[in-house]
Amino acid sequence: MDERSLTGLEVIIPNLHWRYSGVTATNRMVAPRIARLMNAAWLGRDAPDGIAKLSFADLPRLWGRSQPARIWHARRNNEMIVGLLLKLLGWQLRLVFTSAAQRHHTWITRFLMARMDAVIATSEAAASYLKLPSVLIHHGVDTELYRPPSDRAAAFASAGLPGKYAIGCFGRVRPQKGTDVFIEAMCRLLPKYPDFTAVIIGAVTVDQQPFARRLQEQVKTAQLTDRVRFLGELPIEQVPRWYQRLTIYAFTSRNEGFGLTLLEAMAAGVALVAARAGAAEKVIADGDTGILIPPGDIEALISALEPLMLDPERAAATGRRARQRVTVEFGVDAEADRIVAVYRKIQLASRAD
Repeated sequence: MDERSLTGLEVIIPNLHWRYSGVTATNRMVAPRIARLMNAAWLGRDAPDGIAKLSFADLPRLWGRSQPARIWHARRNNEMIVGLLLKLLGWQLRLVFTSAAQRHHTWITRFLMARMDAVIATSEAAASYLKLPSVLIHHGVDTELYRPPSDRAAAFASAGLPGKYAIGCFGRVRPQKGTDVFIEAMCRLLPKYPDFTAVIIGAVTVDQQPFARRLQEQVKTAQLTDRVRFLGELPIEQVPRWYQRLTIYAFTSRNEGFGLTLLEAMAAGVALVAARAGAAEKVIADGDTGILIPPGDIEALISALEPLMLDPERAAATGRRARQRVTVEFGVDAEADRIVAVYRKIQLASRAD
C-alpha cells in the first residue's frame, strides 16, 4: 500500500491460513463491504476484489504511528496471537475476534479471547460457549453473487452431467461434513431416480484420503460412478455457477461453526435439506424454506430428499421461498453494517482513553 493509504488505514483483516476454508469464505464475503464503509485492508492469502491488499512488508511502516488505533479483526487463534504480539511490540491496535465454534474452547483460545477488545459470535449457539460478553452478528451472503440462474435447466445442461437435475453436497470430504451420510443416501436413492446426478465439491486433505477412497469404492460398488461426481476443490469463482446447476442441496454436517453453504444454496434458489448443525435452525424455516433433519441420520436424509426428487417442481418452489428469506434476513450488507458498528464503538472508547 502507498503511504497515503497506510496513513488513513482503519481496519486490518488478516487471513493467516494456508488453505481455503469456510472461515476464509465468510471473511472474503464481508470484507469488501466493510471496505466500503471504512478504510480497510486485507492481509494474507485469497484476497477478494474490492478491498486494498496489505503486505507483510507494509507492517513495519505502521509501527508507532501517532494516530487513532487501528482495528485488527481476527477469526483464528493464530490471528489473535499475531495481533497481540504486534500490539505488545508497539503497534497501535484494537483487537476483535469472531467466534463461530459451537463447542467448548481450549484454554489457549479462552486466554486469547479474554485479551480482545470485542468478541463477535456468529450464532446464539456459538455465543453460549463463550465465557465472556459478545456481540451476536449472523453471517450474511452476497445475494447478487449467489443468485438463481435465468434458466436452471440450461445451467445444468452446461455441466455435461447425465440426467436432468443435480443434487449437491459441498465442503471438505470428511466425516465432520457428513459426506458419508450423503453418499449412502445417494447409493440408495439414485437407482430409483435416474434423472438425478449427485455432485460433491470440496477438498480432500491428506489425512482424509482413506475416507474419500472408501466413499469412492462404495459408489463404484453401487455402479453409480457416472452419476456421483467427486469434483474436488474448485476455484472459488466457479462455485456460484455450480449452485445454479443444483435443484437440491444437502447440508449433512455432523457439527459446524455456522455453515455458510446454507446461505449460498438458499440465495441461489436451491431446495435445502439440512442437518441441525451450525446455524441451520436459525436460517431455515423448517417445512417452508427447507427441511431440517437430525445430524448423521441417513434414514431421515433419505425421507427428506425423496419427496423433492420425486417432484422437482416442489423443490423449485422451496428454493424460491429460500431465496426470498435469505434476501430479506441474511444479506451480507447488513452483516457488514453490524460489524462496522462494533469497530466504531471501539474507536470511540479508544479516543476516550
